[in-house]
Amino acid sequence: MFLPTTQKEVKKLGWNTLDIILITGDSYIDSSFIGVAVIGKVLLNAGYRVGIIAQPDTKSEKDICRLGEPDLFWGVTGGCIDSMVANSTATGKKRKSDDYTPGGLNTRRPDRAVIVYCNLIRTHFKNTSPIVLGGIEASLRRIAHYDFWSNKIRKSILFNAKADYLLYGMAERSVVELAACLKKKHDPKTVRGLCYISKEAPDNCIKLPSYQKSAEDKETFTKMFHAFYRNNDPVTASPLAQKQDTRYLIQNPPSKYMSGKELDTVFNMDYERDLHPYYSKQGNVKALETIRFSIATHRGCYGECNFCTIGVHQGRTVRWRSTKSILQEAQIISRHPLFKGTIHDVGGPTANMYGFECSKKIKEGCCSKKRCLFPKICSGLPINHRKQIELLNELRKIKGIRKVVVASGIRHDMILSDKANGVRYTQNLIRHHVSGQIKIAPEHSEKHVLEMMGKPDPKALIRFRKLFYKITKDEGKKQFLTYYMIAAHPGCTETDMAKLKAFAIRELRLLPEQVQIFTPTPSTYSTLMYWTQKNPFTGDTCFVEKSLKGKEKQKNLLLKQKHFSKTVKGVKNG
Repeated sequence: MFLPTTQKEVKKLGWNTLDIILITGDSYIDSSFIGVAVIGKVLLNAGYRVGIIAQPDTKSEKDICRLGEPDLFWGVTGGCIDSMVANSTATGKKRKSDDYTPGGLNTRRPDRAVIVYCNLIRTHFKNTSPIVLGGIEASLRRIAHYDFWSNKIRKSILFNAKADYLLYGMAERSVVELAACLKKKHDPKTVRGLCYISKEAPDNCIKLPSYQKSAEDKETFTKMFHAFYRNNDPVTASPLAQKQDTRYLIQNPPSKYMSGKELDTVFNMDYERDLHPYYSKQGNVKALETIRFSIATHRGCYGECNFCTIGVHQGRTVRWRSTKSILQEAQIISRHPLFKGTIHDVGGPTANMYGFECSKKIKEGCCSKKRCLFPKICSGLPINHRKQIELLNELRKIKGIRKVVVASGIRHDMILSDKANGVRYTQNLIRHHVSGQIKIAPEHSEKHVLEMMGKPDPKALIRFRKLFYKITKDEGKKQFLTYYMIAAHPGCTETDMAKLKAFAIRELRLLPEQVQIFTPTPSTYSTLMYWTQKNPFTGDTCFVEKSLKGKEKQKNLLLKQKHFSKTVKGVKNG
């Protein structure tokens, strides 16, 4: 069932009032890929009466007031994407389209949506029920953070939004615990995964440098960020406190990761896989085309790329669903009236991280002084693609499914590291699960830039490319690799982009079409580098391209093709 979004729907369910009302910057798609839908269904499954208001009009009371006032709390999220990222490009241009808005026009999501929605609630409901923040925008802005769009250090969004609580991370367990506390009128300040504001700092917490000191001094900000990042693992994290003016932001340790069985329960709930009828009258939502018939197999990523937010939001430990749960979902998809035979994606943040994890990390938490995949793959990580191969084989057997595509990006270095099943996995992908191309994200070719990104040496890319095209040729297929590259990442100069261009022509025999300018998003190490212009791991000064003209020039250096189009013509397959 859909969560109710009008009073008529609430009454139809036999409810007089709602316990919880969720506000989101996306339109309401009822799907396991949409965070607010998952949270709503989890709360509903726990016995709470939940309603949702999507993309409310911020200039009137017509939307925000239509469900009344909740008995327990308001839940506010900017949506699946940080609203500033959703609304502006890396060069400051207004985005014209929004894949989560009916009709596709970017007209419904305000900048700093979380703050705007909280102000909207306070304007029309005085002394209301608690306001609880969640989702990616709140999660990544939970401490003092560098904000690219204002080019300054901002306070925790909990202070700027004048909200009561903030739940960070995926939050299914935290939100149910918080709701139970509020229903019983208990103090929720012991809930894991919760941030709140306090006059005093608890005795057992780590005190981070204050907002004021972090904003004034970049070295202090770097120390603060290191401490914050280290305390994101639920096994090892301590409570954190950061003074912001006269009060403290308190961050409780992260919620314990959900077990595979718990993940199965979340993903096996009754999702409509559709846009709510109230909003579908306004037009189609492009995101639905991708996610309606896709399957998420796992959460988390141990890649820890410095520019990526997944580690801070989803976690650095991978958790996966059971094969049974995934196959059940595929069977449901196969019976959907709109299904035409193709599952558009089976994967996660990185497709080939399904089914294995470091046993030491699970028991003792993430290592504080080394990473799983960088600068080389840790010997303690038992990379084996066998479970994913078996899963894909089983999915292909389901009646009504003609094609199962792996569209999520893959880590090619992990495939090469898997001596037992890496080649077999690649053969399986090429033979059955590629829809013309496989996405990989080498990001760059120059060693010092890759080190700043936390990405592997380009030698692995060259080896994988040879393997891919050899198998492709053996299979008699016409399929390609798609390369994602980043321009203007900290440490990258115009000379580096020129070298990347030469590398692409020489080794890849094409120029990548997927080139994006680095966008500094809150709570990543790359953003820290952008702000401080230093490598936070060595203290060395690094070049950072901050001018719009310079960023565009770096990108265009890789995209220009006129004078060498003849060189690469006819050798795209290598």
